[in-house]
Amino acid sequence: MNSALPKSAPRVAIIGGGPAGLMAAEVLAQGGVQVDLYDGMPSVGRKFLLAGVGGMNITHSEAKPAFVARYGARQAEVAELLQDFDAEALCAWIHGLGIDTFVGTSGRVFPTDMKAAPLLRAWLKRLRELGVQIHTRHRWQGWDSQGALRITSPCGEHRVNTDATLLALGGASWARLGSDGAWVSLLQDRGVTIAPLQASNCGFDVSAWSPFLRDKFAGAPLKNVSLSLAGAAPRLGECVLTASGIEGSLVYALSAAIRESINQHGSATVHLDLLPQTPLSKLQAALSKPRGSQSMAKHLHRQAGIDGVKAALLRELASAAAFNDPAQLASAIKALPITLVRPRPLDEAISTAGGVPFEQLDGQLMLKALPGTFCAGEMLDWEAPTGGYLLTACFASGRCAALGMLEWLQHPAE
Repeated sequence: MNSALPKSAPRVAIIGGGPAGLMAAEVLAQGGVQVDLYDGMPSVGRKFLLAGVGGMNITHSEAKPAFVARYGARQAEVAELLQDFDAEALCAWIHGLGIDTFVGTSGRVFPTDMKAAPLLRAWLKRLRELGVQIHTRHRWQGWDSQGALRITSPCGEHRVNTDATLLALGGASWARLGSDGAWVSLLQDRGVTIAPLQASNCGFDVSAWSPFLRDKFAGAPLKNVSLSLAGAAPRLGECVLTASGIEGSLVYALSAAIRESINQHGSATVHLDLLPQTPLSKLQAALSKPRGSQSMAKHLHRQAGIDGVKAALLRELASAAAFNDPAQLASAIKALPITLVRPRPLDEAISTAGGVPFEQLDGQLMLKALPGTFCAGEMLDWEAPTGGYLLTACFASGRCAALGMLEWLQHPAE
């Protein structure tokens, strides 16, 4: 690969030190390119490290067709990115850094120590050995009139001329870690169409919980439940009641569909099955048993195992008439309607939907409007649920863009 490049090694700039930018830096440096990576934060990989809190879920072990389907409306485009760097290849790459992995019971893949920091340290060591220059506290401010990159640092503003540039600036969630979405206007000013950035893998608000439910049960987990939305398959798992609505992995899995329903109709009604393992007929029979002098709370606990936050939520959302009719009450337990009115603020979201549409890019992730400028990572217009899918596509897109840059550097005029 090196021999095809000019004798004087080209110099490229990478803006953003997340997984996509770091992966691109590795591929480019291995290809004989001088790489300068700029990041506005005091250190790189900050959101990557956050993802490791509670267990570094790096990818997923499910079969490739199911894996690719997780990318929803953009699965065809993401499948192209994963063609040469899928979950298996990512695991092999991690092993090459001296980090072992294991597959959890859910099929998710983790480093054996469950941590992100050792992986990042080993990776940065490799990049340093490859000659990658990392400039922290250096923030990209766009281009000057001559096309040079404008970079600000504690020492002032600099102009940087490069042979090619990769933008890997993330979405607009967790701005305090570096991804603030400020790049949107900079690209729009250059004629690049941007799909509006929206919250993904986020919680949602209801109009209002009662003070009792909010004050007593905010933060309580709803375990072993099922969540469904019209047009989307029900999901089993766990979610959390919040002071303003619901959140958690079960909600995140349906967040794209919920968000789009809110966008189109102003709200989205999901149905929560509090006892997904219990058939409706069996539940109805249990609730039809005489309760005598028992309170309804005790009857629900003894006959259905409904108590705590589940009982409180049932009382909050089911009609008064349902508590006098076992059939209605059983139906409410199996499909408790929750009307969601808005996603939580974008900065709270785990990830971002929207960004640079694939239609604005060529097959190697170069902007059609800005030859020599490439994009990768979460700033592209795709989304996926949690479970390792986000990171896998970020890694793969960084690699794809880097390979595209190497080819473009060989034949920039073509």
